Amino acid sequence: MISYLKGKLVIKEPTHVIIDVNGVGYHVNISLSTFSSIKDQENTLIHTYLHIKDDGHTLFGFSHESEKKMFLNLLSISGVGPSTALMIQSSLSAEELKQAIASEDVKTIQGVKGVGAKTAQRIILELKDKIRKEGLYTEADKISSSSHNTLRSEALSALTTLGINKSAAEKSIDGILKNSGNTITLEELIKLTLKNA
Repeated sequence: MISYLKGKLVIKEPTHVIIDVNGVGYHVNISLSTFSSIKDQENTLIHTYLHIKDDGHTLFGFSHESEKKMFLNLLSISGVGPSTALMIQSSLSAEELKQAIASEDVKTIQGVKGVGAKTAQRIILELKDKIRKEGLYTEADKISSSSHNTLRSEALSALTTLGINKSAAEKSIDGILKNSGNTITLEELIKLTLKNA
């Protein structure tokens, strides 16, 4: 098991990074909160989880051990795979997710693309006691605002990678940018678009 990777960030995208560790490049899938934490770093330590299936091995990375712990908690739930767990962590902030589980807010969790009512109920049922007993998260840092064009293209790239229809994503992004002015971050833009998709 690969517990963490420490090295140079060669590529930083909202959905993945490539980390050079002594000349070997590791492709690591990440959530938006991890992206926002590491965006301005050149070297980093990423906590990882290696998911093994018949058709391949996939690395998932997290800037905080607590985020990895929540990811593993989500994976323990029937019907939640790595992609869904990452989508949940990209759509809801650490505090939103923790609050939704602790307050048994099915609607908020169900608002994540690909999560149905039954899965949302299972997440709450199986994780609420763990959430109440332990603080699973520290609030992630907000990312700095970028120009609209860069913001728009990065958001569009992330959303299409997550499986959102490109034209629907463009329409939603443009509407959100128009209403928000220059105050929105990439993470917030993607989250709002995911909620509206």
